[in-house]
Amino acid sequence: MSQTTSAPVASPAGFSDVKGWFWPADQLLFDWFLKRQDRAPEHSGDLLELGAYLGKSAIFIGGYLRPGEEFTVCDLFDSPAPDDPNGAEMDKSYSTLTRRAFEANYLAFHEDLPTIVQAPTSVIASRLKADSCRFIHVDASHLYEHVHGDIEAARELAAPGAIVAFDDFRAEHCPGVAAAVWGAVATMELKLICITGTKAYGTWGDAEPVRAELLDWLKSRTDLWHGVEEVAGAPLIRINGKKAQAPTPPQPLRPAPPKAPAEAEPAAQAPPAPARGLLARALGGRRRG
Repeated sequence: MSQTTSAPVASPAGFSDVKGWFWPADQLLFDWFLKRQDRAPEHSGDLLELGAYLGKSAIFIGGYLRPGEEFTVCDLFDSPAPDDPNGAEMDKSYSTLTRRAFEANYLAFHEDLPTIVQAPTSVIASRLKADSCRFIHVDASHLYEHVHGDIEAARELAAPGAIVAFDDFRAEHCPGVAAAVWGAVATMELKLICITGTKAYGTWGDAEPVRAELLDWLKSRTDLWHGVEEVAGAPLIRINGKKAQAPTPPQPLRPAPPKAPAEAEPAAQAPPAPARGLLARALGGRRRG
């Protein structure tokens, strides 16, 4: 595991304080896929995230790391982008991104950092063993050429039956992601299992058993709408998570101390009684008939 290498920055008090775009429906699906792997001993391997931003999804994934496994996060963080288009994308979307912030956020929830590869995601296939990862989250560049390369790397690194999640595959500002993901379905034997409003989930293994189990689980969820349609010759589960109830979030290692109760406001004093006139005092305060 990597160790923190820079001065500390403020840590989040809770999971909701970590900035990022990781919606309840996808939290539920990450939880479901990763727990399914826990129930199946044959689904062994490491965890991998390409593109981390400030660590929200990485914090979540790290909670499913099993003994003897490794969790690797690959991101440029503060490093220069490998080309001008990627540099422009970084400047526009991630100008506040730093490795220090990622580390502070992650260490608020986990004792150790994941293995951090601070480099373009194009290097990841040379850093990890082929067929070694059981769960891969692809959430780095939105540019077609880079996403296509990330998918090729994911295919090489995916263990048998691995699940791969692709972020922003249908966002209107990220057409390159959609082109790369659907291109992989058409030409790289990627089998999509389901899609949400923001992510696509697929495998290079046998998708049918996973789809069947997922459909059974979805039938029990009143907060997730789902439907199935044929796409590219295979069933695809569509999930609407607008009403999704997120699973229990990761808990900070050191919960923030409870806020001290606000000091009690001094009791309002009654206004002083108006001074009685001379006649009133002379009459002893008696009412006049």
